[in-house]
Amino acid sequence: MNTFDQVKEIIKNSNNIVFFGGAGVSTASGLPDFRSATGLYNRKNNSAYSPEYMLSHEFLINHPDEFMKYIKENLMVDGIKPNACHYALSKLEKMGKLKGIITQNIDSLHQDAGSKNVIELHGNIKDYYCMNCGKNFDLDYIKKYEDIAICDKCGGIIRPDVVLYGEGLNQDNISYAINLIARADVLIIGGTSLAVYPAAGLIDFYRGNKLILINMEATSRDNIANYILQGDISKIMEKLVEDDDEK
Repeated sequence: MNTFDQVKEIIKNSNNIVFFGGAGVSTASGLPDFRSATGLYNRKNNSAYSPEYMLSHEFLINHPDEFMKYIKENLMVDGIKPNACHYALSKLEKMGKLKGIITQNIDSLHQDAGSKNVIELHGNIKDYYCMNCGKNFDLDYIKKYEDIAICDKCGGIIRPDVVLYGEGLNQDNISYAINLIARADVLIIGGTSLAVYPAAGLIDFYRGNKLILINMEATSRDNIANYILQGDISKIMEKLVEDDDEK
């Protein structure tokens, strides 16, 4: 039995699967990843600053106008829809097999595809709040403004509810993610280079022997995987989850 068929059999026989995903999960939807040759961090931009610095807490505080301009031009992409990977995971959850999704993405496409139990380690680009009074705002409110959105309650600057460089992850989310991974029978890691810490370190809490790694390229953690599938995760997950009578 080849690796793909082994992985499909494992998924078929388990009711305690956890999925840990990164930017590669959303590339088939038209969103750029960050670290590949064509990713966001390797794109030319007209700023004197690096993309990493422009996505930092320090840059937000010092240059809120340029920060929001960069966010709007690079991370707010209209018309983006979930792809086959998102729908495959949603299907697994509805079947009672998938216990949770832990994502480093900020696009909320898992929820758009129907998934309920999603831990967004880095927050999301759809929710916003005032840095002064904490009032919450949605994306429609932000889009009314050309650059910085201003709070209608106190006049403070509104920022996206995402974790920037220099900011800590939500500890409740971390604890929940660790608990899910530690108790998982099957851990599927997909679309991530596993280069971003502390998020990537969460997989060290997995105690099982069915660690499945799905990615376009090799990662630094391939040596700990029990099964490796290389290729487009949207196509691979769709085939892994489809029933034999769907072919």
